Amino acid sequence: MIKMAIYGKGGIGKSTTAANLSMAFAKRGLTVMQIGCDPKADSTVNLHGGKMLPTVLDILRQKGKSASLEELVTVGDGGVLCVEAGGPTPGTGCAGRGIIAALELLEEKNAFSVYKPDVVLYDVLGDVVCGGFAMPIREGYAEKVFLLTSGENMAIHAAANIALAVEHFADRGYASLGGIILNRRGVPREEEKVRELAEDIHTGIVGDLPFSEEVQKADELHKTVLSAFPESEMAREYEKLAGQVLKACGKEDA
Repeated sequence: MIKMAIYGKGGIGKSTTAANLSMAFAKRGLTVMQIGCDPKADSTVNLHGGKMLPTVLDILRQKGKSASLEELVTVGDGGVLCVEAGGPTPGTGCAGRGIIAALELLEEKNAFSVYKPDVVLYDVLGDVVCGGFAMPIREGYAEKVFLLTSGENMAIHAAANIALAVEHFADRGYASLGGIILNRRGVPREEEKVRELAEDIHTGIVGDLPFSEEVQKADELHKTVLSAFPESEMAREYEKLAGQVLKACGKEDA
């Protein structure tokens, strides 16, 4: 089982990238489980035609641990297995603790043994790397962490902080850094700044996604690019990225 996490600053295109990667993996014949670890619970929305899924935390509040695994995991576009951890009502609790509760419940229900995914992809908000947000890194859920960033200063700052967190847990045998995915926004010196970041944190750029209006058009349709525009150049870019990410995970022939 290939276990990876994509971290990035909110609004950087992380969930869009994650969903398109999941579709690209599925097109390769892999069974994919995408787990959204963002309180907004919108990681898998484009795999369900814009429909927001009930979150693990919502189901846990309503039914407790008697909830069935089928209620926690929903099959989306391309057969992708979708989970949204969810979060507390704003102002009433810690979002990180919500992620912890959700991932622990999935493990208690033997989700990975039952569904036997070839790829598990955690989509994690990277503005803060504490508590539950660090759980995919520090609890062995993910083996490789990929940092999604543009050349915007705040996105680079967030990516650098995540890299520090990965380094902090590396000596305990937890997740290691898989590399950077550049999601271009067309800012000045973008590639140069991201390459400087890669050098500073001792990693490489595993993927380079061009800015494309097709991404925005697909989002408006509540679909992935691979579903909305399967023959497009941008669909090929995501397919190429999927191969690069698998290679970085040591699965070149996957």
